[in-house]
Amino acid sequence: MDLSEDQEGAYEMADGSALKNNRKRDSFIMQAGILAAAGIICRIIGLLYKSPLTSVIGDEGNGYYGTAYNFYTIILLISSYSIPSAISKVIAQKLELKEYRNAHRIFKCTLVYVVVVGGLASLLAFFGASLFVTPNSIAVLQVFAPTIFLSGLLGVVRGYFQAHKTMLQTSVSQILEQILNAVCSIGAAYLFIRLAADKDDTTKAIYGAMGSALGTGVGVLTALLFMFAIYMLNRKMIRRRVDRDTIHAEESYSEIFKLIVSIVTPFILSTFIYNLSTSLNQKLYTDILINVKKAVEKDVLSSYGVFSIKAITVVNIPVAFASAMSSAVIPSISGSFAKGERKEAKKKIHQAIHTVMLISIPSAVGLCVLAKPIMSVLFPQKESLDLASRLLMYLAVTVIFYSLSTLSNAILQGIGRVNLPVRNAAAALILQTGVLAPLLLYTDFELNSLVIATIIYSFSMCVLNGHSLKKALGYREDVAKTYIMPMFAAVLMGIAAGGTYYVIYYLSGINILSLAVAVFIAVLVYFTVLIKIGGLTKKELKAMPKGAALVRVAKKLHLMR
Repeated sequence: MDLSEDQEGAYEMADGSALKNNRKRDSFIMQAGILAAAGIICRIIGLLYKSPLTSVIGDEGNGYYGTAYNFYTIILLISSYSIPSAISKVIAQKLELKEYRNAHRIFKCTLVYVVVVGGLASLLAFFGASLFVTPNSIAVLQVFAPTIFLSGLLGVVRGYFQAHKTMLQTSVSQILEQILNAVCSIGAAYLFIRLAADKDDTTKAIYGAMGSALGTGVGVLTALLFMFAIYMLNRKMIRRRVDRDTIHAEESYSEIFKLIVSIVTPFILSTFIYNLSTSLNQKLYTDILINVKKAVEKDVLSSYGVFSIKAITVVNIPVAFASAMSSAVIPSISGSFAKGERKEAKKKIHQAIHTVMLISIPSAVGLCVLAKPIMSVLFPQKESLDLASRLLMYLAVTVIFYSLSTLSNAILQGIGRVNLPVRNAAAALILQTGVLAPLLLYTDFELNSLVIATIIYSFSMCVLNGHSLKKALGYREDVAKTYIMPMFAAVLMGIAAGGTYYVIYYLSGINILSLAVAVFIAVLVYFTVLIKIGGLTKKELKAMPKGAALVRVAKKLHLMR
């Protein structure tokens, strides 16, 4: 966790000479792999605790939690969610130019920024909860309020370490956060429901959702304390490096605050609009069904809980890899641009997109083919199993679209075109809203309307961001290798996985065994086909996390020479 060996040496030796940057720790693919592994572990933990949590608070409680969580997320997005990406971009540029003193001044100014903005946002969430959510979700959003302030501080420290091209600290903190979140959410939900033992079922569901929201705050607080401890361990090294930087002009705090606002604001707008679709869709869904079609609030929010807490949660697991790649690619590409290395930046962009598609395309096919077996393991509640499975099958394609749009957002931000993602997200949001509102008003599609809107939005973002990248950089993708070959391999994989599952299930009747064997066969078939058709070379495989080991396995299987 100490930066003294890895990062101080990676940027500047005592005599001022630069070290070679070909070490594994400097590979953004490697760092993305570390962050992705943590992200996937966190998503798995999230899935594992969501099922027992649902057993405690029910689909109704999930609905109240999901409604409050959506607006908690929006307020968090506006106040501080984009801070890690923004600060990592700015500080990474300073580090590439060896302006260590200015880099640290930016870090301190950003802390002041989030204390002010995060504090105001927390107060808004607490005292303005009734403006954002339905009456039964007000108390849940109020419990979320302090977490907004803590998340801002956490984001600054995480962004500082990410700017040093190390994702290990962030990864460990994310895992700790999720573990405490899981344990405390279930425990607090159970205790809160016990406090409402003499109340009606709806009140119990509200109390359970409040307990779950409290668990989120405990997780964030734990991660913040961990990151602060890591910073304190590295404080002497950071101070020493700052003191040695005597050749660069020191930027004033007023200049730095202007820089922070000019960089953070577009990041916030982009992230806010990009993620606004979820909350806007939820608001339209609940308001139209409850206020226009006069549906029962309990039923509407219960069904929405199946969509948001079950189907969307599973879809977000493979998207975690794209999110990790985005966090890793911003400081790396920003650094290349700061030094005028456009060719190197394009190479990194191609590598990032190709790697993300290698993961997201087969993930989408797998979720579609094995939707019900997966839901049967993760969310076995019989009353909503068929609905959750059907939603997951429909939404699987958005894994590809959201992965690509998440990454392209980060790339555009990394090359300084921070306004383009804002414009693209706004256009996609208008388009999907123009489709969703009529579907909810004039059809009986209900949750299927949300599915259609989600697909339209994510696909629109891919197209618009792709066009922006091409225009900004003259970047052209290798369509065959990036999309067609992985899709061909994934289709064959899906056929093999589906066939394997149903054969094993017919013979054994055990769902989890059948699913495990099917997933193993799917991975084997996918990478075998992909390597054989030239979609993945030895060099590309070796660049991935544990790439050398993967190459050895491929050679033993006679897939590579």
